[in-house]
Amino acid sequence: MAGFLNSSIGKKFLMSISGLFLILFVGLHATLNSLLLIGPDTYNIAAHFMATNVFIKIMEPILALGFIVHIIYAFILEISNYYKRGPVRYAMTVRRHQSTWSSRNMIWLGIIIFVFLAVHLANFFWKVKFGGVPETTVNGVKMHDTYTLVVSLFQANIWIDLLYVLGAIALGFHLHHAFWSAFQTLGWSNEKWRKIWTTLGDIYAVIIAFTFGIIPLYFYFVK
Repeated sequence: MAGFLNSSIGKKFLMSISGLFLILFVGLHATLNSLLLIGPDTYNIAAHFMATNVFIKIMEPILALGFIVHIIYAFILEISNYYKRGPVRYAMTVRRHQSTWSSRNMIWLGIIIFVFLAVHLANFFWKVKFGGVPETTVNGVKMHDTYTLVVSLFQANIWIDLLYVLGAIALGFHLHHAFWSAFQTLGWSNEKWRKIWTTLGDIYAVIIAFTFGIIPLYFYFVK
């Protein structure tokens, strides 16, 4: 088993499994964020449920592990592929015609997403977990006023908003390649299914990128 995980195929397998897990999480998180557009009570109730649900608490360390595994193996595979290509980057023209822009730049897209994630954790997750969030009462239940925390940040700083938009775009391009690539690595793809996974991945990537990107702009320019 250790030999398999240390092989190139094993590393790609771990990347695919962790990637699919994170794709599901991103969809859940985007759904939760979209509730910001409905109103404070709806969003705060949903955020409170996510923060207090036992299943979610169990999943948090698993999610963190998924991110760590995905990031580490992404860099391992990128470095490995770099040295395999050698100092002379031959056949670059052919490679560009055979691959998409996002597939050639997954590592850079990943770095942008990592910066975006770090800012997001510092501004929201850390404050919710360790203090700094005002409280509110909804239907007689005391909870964090996460809505005010999020909206106040988006309304106060256009640079944070632009970073979120950039992160959303990078995430969209990342998903464009990652969605079908994960299924292909796991052997769940052929010529027919490759087209299906690609189409579904593109739709999913656009929805996710639009959801994450439109929210900060809405609260800065409209709300």
